[in-house]
Amino acid sequence: MKNNSNDLSQHILPNSATMVGVCIMVISIVKSQPSDLVSYLIDKALAIDSVLFTVSALLSFLSIRLERSTVHLERWAEVIFIVGLVSMTLIAVIFSFEIV
Repeated sequence: MKNNSNDLSQHILPNSATMVGVCIMVISIVKSQPSDLVSYLIDKALAIDSVLFTVSALLSFLSIRLERSTVHLERWAEVIFIVGLVSMTLIAVIFSFEIV
């Protein structure tokens, strides 16, 4: 295993995978509720969010496994992970306060 300067990818990978699980769990909870526009929007927004976390996990995995310098992969994994977290927070705020 190569030694990254800050080993950020080793933190991003498990956390991204956990966040995919959180998105799937919330989607399944939303699917068990009566269907309306809000649940439809939550469902689709969290599906997109889970894709962001999956891409972040894949990039961090590649950053760990590849032999050559992968600082750019780690940086993209970090940026996409942060975008996923921010979007999940916005989804929670918008729908908990019923802004939509």
